[in-house]
Amino acid sequence: MNLAGILSGVGLKQPLPPELAQLEIRGLEYDSRRVQAGYLFFAFPGTRADGRQFAEDALTRGAAAIASESEAPPPFANRWVQVEHGRQALSLAARNFYGKPDQQIGLTGITGTNGKTTTSYLIDSILRAAGNITAMIGTIEYHLAGKVLKAVNTTPESLDLVRLFAELHQAGGTFATMEVSSHALALNRVYGLHFHTAVFTNLTRDHLDFHGDMEHYFAAKQMLFEGAGGPAPKSAILNRDDEYGRRLKAPSGTRVIWYGLGQEADLRARHISSSFQGLKFDVQHGKQRWPMESPLIGKINVYNILAACGAALSYGLPPETIARGIHDLRAVPGRFERVDLGQPFTVVVDYAHTDDALRNVIAVARGLNPKRVITLFGCGGDRDRAKRPLMGRAAAEASDFVVLTSDNPRSEDPLAIMNDALVGIRRTDTPHIIEPDRTAAIARALKEAREGDIVILAGKGHETYQVLKDKTIDFDDRQVARDVLKGYGYHPNE
Repeated sequence: MNLAGILSGVGLKQPLPPELAQLEIRGLEYDSRRVQAGYLFFAFPGTRADGRQFAEDALTRGAAAIASESEAPPPFANRWVQVEHGRQALSLAARNFYGKPDQQIGLTGITGTNGKTTTSYLIDSILRAAGNITAMIGTIEYHLAGKVLKAVNTTPESLDLVRLFAELHQAGGTFATMEVSSHALALNRVYGLHFHTAVFTNLTRDHLDFHGDMEHYFAAKQMLFEGAGGPAPKSAILNRDDEYGRRLKAPSGTRVIWYGLGQEADLRARHISSSFQGLKFDVQHGKQRWPMESPLIGKINVYNILAACGAALSYGLPPETIARGIHDLRAVPGRFERVDLGQPFTVVVDYAHTDDALRNVIAVARGLNPKRVITLFGCGGDRDRAKRPLMGRAAAEASDFVVLTSDNPRSEDPLAIMNDALVGIRRTDTPHIIEPDRTAAIARALKEAREGDIVILAGKGHETYQVLKDKTIDFDDRQVARDVLKGYGYHPNE
């Protein structure tokens, strides 16, 4: 495909010269290390480095041309295309180059603070239960037509997304489900994509280090329901019980399904029963009603299941297929995931890393009627400092015992981060201990536990690493908990 065709619809700051317009382009890249001969290289500012610095490297590697928001440096003027917006241009160009595969599949986007990952797993399970070849893109990992790929970002760059969609389509796939982060929306990573269905879970305080305040955070989420540079989604699945969910606006042509537990919801759960074995309830949608069983635990997963049901209904799937897909999903990595070596108390690992998520996961534990809830948590470095005391207070108010430790401190002093969280803990009289070494903290939390207690190891969930100031180390709460329990004399059930 020639450069003119690839840049069709892209905002240019000046017309393409004829000699550039007819250039044959063999591929697209935004990382100069992956450029090959005949590629179009997109040089735009990134979070850690300015891609424009790598234009010379891209040309050395054989790039046919450079697309950038900046003016052309004189040495590269005859190979330079100045675009209005780099990331928007990348997304539109990728769609042109790969034949707009997002329009040839059913694309579902899920946004919100909590529940995106579990909801995406549920939707994907339903779609596979219906006999489809699918893709799933999110925080933990990417799934593509039965293959599991490593997740780099919750929402990849647009070029990577479009490549995945193209590969899915070539493999005979028909549906893709993806988490859409607020960062991705604000940074135009999903610009111009054609979403069939958009799902909203909830909105609570998070990522304000990036967005500044809740209104800007909400505005980023709203973009998905307006189309984010593409057409508005055909269906919007919105949480009626969430304050921000009720504020979301969908265009007049978008079908809206409201889900929740209240009477105002179109899609509701009734007669909810929750236990260690999972959830049972009835789903009601209009005149339809059907039973639902899931191995997932807790009220928060009722919302996630309802959101997934709404997405499935937007594709016209029948209740029996929806129920089978929900039942088939046994667990989601790092989401209330049990560590069981036969100990007389329950140990769970969960990704909860906001005050609201902590309250939710502790509420799930409370619903199982434990003798005590012991919560271990920490706060991430280089992130919104204001949420740290809120997390401390949430953990202390809802738990019987708290272990404050380190999470991913990044460039910050772990003790300074912990002191911020301690402010919230000390507003309560909940017993607590402070241990910056996360391995030692997990050992202390498990040593504190008695028969009938629940220990929650919160914050890292599925993560298998810890980000320190000068390095990233291997660290998996689940494996550390297993090792500690073995050291205490417990052994896996045979």
